[in-house]
Amino acid sequence: MLTVDNMRIKMGDFSLAGDFKIASGARVAVLGPSGAGKSTLLAAIAGFQPMDSGSIRWNDTAMPKDPAARPISMVFQDNNLFPHLTVAQNVGLGLRPNLRLSSDDHARVESALTRVGLEGMGERKPAQLSGGQIARVALARVLLRDRPVLLLDEPFGALGPALKAEMLELVRTLLDETGATLLMVSHDPEDARVLCDQVVLVADGQAHTPVATDEMFASPPEVMREYLGR
Repeated sequence: MLTVDNMRIKMGDFSLAGDFKIASGARVAVLGPSGAGKSTLLAAIAGFQPMDSGSIRWNDTAMPKDPAARPISMVFQDNNLFPHLTVAQNVGLGLRPNLRLSSDDHARVESALTRVGLEGMGERKPAQLSGGQIARVALARVLLRDRPVLLLDEPFGALGPALKAEMLELVRTLLDETGATLLMVSHDPEDARVLCDQVVLVADGQAHTPVATDEMFASPPEVMREYLGR
C-alpha cells in the first residue's frame, strides 16, 4: 500500500496538501486543473520534491530520501531519455546507472525492447525515433527496473489519439504482467476511463482521497465539473 501521510508542500504562493492511501495494484488517474499540483504530487512521491511536513510510505515503511532507492519508476512528460545514448543504453540505465552491463544484462535489455515492440532498434539514437517509439523506450526501461510503483507524468500527451490509445493499452498489458501500482497524471479525462479504476482529484491546494472512476464521472464535485466543462 502507498500512503501519503499528512503531506504539506509550500512554494511561495503555491501549496499542496494530501492525506490518503492507495492499495497495491491500484490504477489511479491524477486529474485536475492546470497548475493545481498534479506533477508536484508525483514528484513528492518519487522523492524529487521536498515536503515541508508529512511522509510517504510503501507498505508501512518510510520511503528512503534517495529517489533512486525508492520502490518507484517514473516516466516524465519528456520521457527523460539521453539524446547522446543509444536506445539500448537508455534502457540499460534501468539496470546499471554506470552502463557496465553483463552479457545477461544485454540480453535483458534486448528482451525488454522486444516486449515493447522495438526489436532491432537498440543502436538507434532517440532523435531517430518517432514520439511513440520514444515512449516505448521509456516503458522498456521501466520494465527492467521492476519496481512495484509506476508514476507516469503525462508521457503520452504529445501523441495523437490513435497512438496514445495504443500506448495506454501497452501500459495496461505491462501492469497486468507486473501487478505494479500506477499513478498517472493526465489532462485527458478519457485516459482515466480507459485505464484507471480510481481518480485522485488535485484542486484548490488539495490532493483528494481516491474515488472510483465511475463514481467520479457520474457525480463529480463542483471543481471537477468545472474542469470537465460541464
